[in-house]
Amino acid sequence: MGGAEVFTREVAKRWVEWGHQVTLFTSEFEGCKREEIAEGVRIVRAGGKYGVYRWAKKLYRKRFSKEGFDVVVDEINTRPFFAPKFVNSDEHVAALIHQLAREYWFYETRFPLNYVGYYFLEDMWLRNYVDVPTITVSDSTKKDLEEIGFKRVFVVSEGLNFEPLDEVPEKEAHPVVAYVGRLKRAKRPDHAIRAFAIVKEKLPNAELWIIGDGPFKKKLEKIAGDGVRFFGGLSDAERRRRLSRSWVLVNPSVREGWGLNVIEANGLSVPSVSYDVHGLRDSIRNEETGLLAASGDVRELGEAMARILEDKILRSSLSGNALKYSRGFSWNKTAKEFLKVLEGVVIEG
Repeated sequence: MGGAEVFTREVAKRWVEWGHQVTLFTSEFEGCKREEIAEGVRIVRAGGKYGVYRWAKKLYRKRFSKEGFDVVVDEINTRPFFAPKFVNSDEHVAALIHQLAREYWFYETRFPLNYVGYYFLEDMWLRNYVDVPTITVSDSTKKDLEEIGFKRVFVVSEGLNFEPLDEVPEKEAHPVVAYVGRLKRAKRPDHAIRAFAIVKEKLPNAELWIIGDGPFKKKLEKIAGDGVRFFGGLSDAERRRRLSRSWVLVNPSVREGWGLNVIEANGLSVPSVSYDVHGLRDSIRNEETGLLAASGDVRELGEAMARILEDKILRSSLSGNALKYSRGFSWNKTAKEFLKVLEGVVIEG
């Protein structure tokens, strides 16, 4: 699951635990159940990657409009459901937007859709929501939305799926950089590999651990040099064990809503290096819990990684600060903050 899916799951199941009823409508997939209860949340599935939007409107009119919901949350991942246009049975509508696509159009779609999406589609879609109360996860995305014209944007912090460590754990004997995430173009794992080559010039015994899977993997394996190891998708426990033994996390993504892997690394006392982009400039406190490099500057990224690996005092300071910082995040806190916003939406109308 990506960060948005984790956010939705962790928040929804807590609302149910606190006595609320939650229905999640989402797309279907091969072999799935059309309807089930998972962790107390009723899940209804219909439509594929593109058909899900049409089915949302159809099932609302047929079923959901008769069920007496208080709030409908339209969770937007690039293309909206346009719930404000068809939800009309006295429910209140709120939007949940983790991040804007922006540069993703050029990494994940082809010409001419990339240009149409970047320069026209996304802003056109989102302008339908400027008067809708909107929840996001970072000040960067809030600023993006307000520039489009959004009037009521609330920032709700992300959470953490485990209790942060009590102290810095044992590390690998040699320098290890970890990349944790989906292997897709917009995440720029190729930049991690190219930046690591700069690290190897200074630290020949260093390794780069790539934890994750995705469509970009074969290309990455072709360009990977000495010291780069691929672990594929790991269980949560094994991923955290590996990550906790690394010296630094690298996240070269083109942009993020927030960067859950950054806070997860922090909870394991691992500082992060990333580009100074939306989301990551929010989750990383530059020179305190990690380092930021100019977006797309592979040399600066590599030098920032090497700086942490070479400087034991800096690494110790960043690791301690990162661990302390991570203790301010929990999904209980996130769910409560989100629920407070929705209660305000219902009361204020």
